Amino acid sequence: MSQTVRPTPARVLLLGFGAIGRHVATLLAPERDAGLLQLRAAERNVASHGHRTIPGVELVTTGQDTGCLTWLEALAEADLVVECAGVAAAGEYGPGVITAGTDLVLTSVGALADPDLARTLLVGPGRLWVTNGAIGGFDVLAAAADADGLDSVRIRTSKLPTSLIRPWMAPDEEERLHGLRPEDGPLTVFAGGPAEAIGRFPANVNVAVGLAWATRGRPGAGAGVGTVVGTDGPEDAELLRRSLERVQVELVADAAAVRSRHEILATGPAGRIELAFESAPSPENPKTSGMTALSVTRTIREALGLRG
Repeated sequence: MSQTVRPTPARVLLLGFGAIGRHVATLLAPERDAGLLQLRAAERNVASHGHRTIPGVELVTTGQDTGCLTWLEALAEADLVVECAGVAAAGEYGPGVITAGTDLVLTSVGALADPDLARTLLVGPGRLWVTNGAIGGFDVLAAAADADGLDSVRIRTSKLPTSLIRPWMAPDEEERLHGLRPEDGPLTVFAGGPAEAIGRFPANVNVAVGLAWATRGRPGAGAGVGTVVGTDGPEDAELLRRSLERVQVELVADAAAVRSRHEILATGPAGRIELAFESAPSPENPKTSGMTALSVTRTIREALGLRG
């Protein structure tokens, strides 16, 4: 009598277990329950975050905690690392993942605005998977960019004023954002390129760098979700640098906004492309877009070949 052989589960390591990481873990429950993957999540201080445990997800430490697996031990066993901890963490841990030959899913796409870091993440031997985040339509935009069909690419992001307050702001700037009312209308708080935007608003404009990545043109994956293999890495890094100079970003505080809104306008020989996205908040944290975790989960399934 023949026996069914269960596939060896893929070992997935989440870097960060905040709102996005926890939402991703929940969305991957069908694969975990079916034995298709094992999930670990890395936190700097496991002892103080133990209450965030999800059944079936093992916590790993990136700090000095004892009694649990360390980051390096977990990385040595991982088939795929999924960064969902922010731009700073992507820069700190991402290069080690790639140079170890392990594939990396990048959620904080804003990290690619750093040209040195982008080159490191793109040359391998591990493969880089770039998520769409809270926006999409990248297949159409990438097709136009691949054919040199775009001259201008712009993204306008509207958010609630208090979500845009940053520590570097002067007191009068903070006060103005705190006091903004719906009847005051939208207030532009930033206009410029993605690299400067991600430096000043790292939690708010990953989508702008993601847009630059998607419209960088050939060679490479040519889409927001896809692999980057070593030989194309340096060329992709240079194409991305040029694309970051072309993309224009406008960040708007709008007290009347019900949800964060992203509006994209791309024009050129390929035509005029207008896209708009409003995503519901994450069930883990209302300040985080729920669409981001959906995009990350889809990318994980793509990377592991779990999408039928």
